Amino acid sequence: MSSTPSDHDHDADPVTDRVHENSWSATLEGPEHAADRDLLVRQAIDAVEHTAAGNHVNLVTHGEHGHPEEYLVGALEAALGEGLDWEYVEQCGCGGHVVRVHV
Repeated sequence: MSSTPSDHDHDADPVTDRVHENSWSATLEGPEHAADRDLLVRQAIDAVEHTAAGNHVNLVTHGEHGHPEEYLVGALEAALGEGLDWEYVEQCGCGGHVVRVHV
């Protein structure tokens, strides 16, 4: 997985460094994600790309950016295809949101 200069600007660790052969959750709700929506979107795409077929990834987003249907779902579909199988799960008590993407 490659990093971009923006990842380094916010001292962001990659969301994952391996392909997950099971369902898992990607935490995208750190302060670096609140400060940089593009970082959150890039790492969400990476998380989906690092999920093996037949599994899902829960993308846990920062509440700072609002509901993920407003900014994340369209970006995921643009990067990964319009047939993306996703569902909105819930808003967390901390204000963030969970979107489940089935691979």
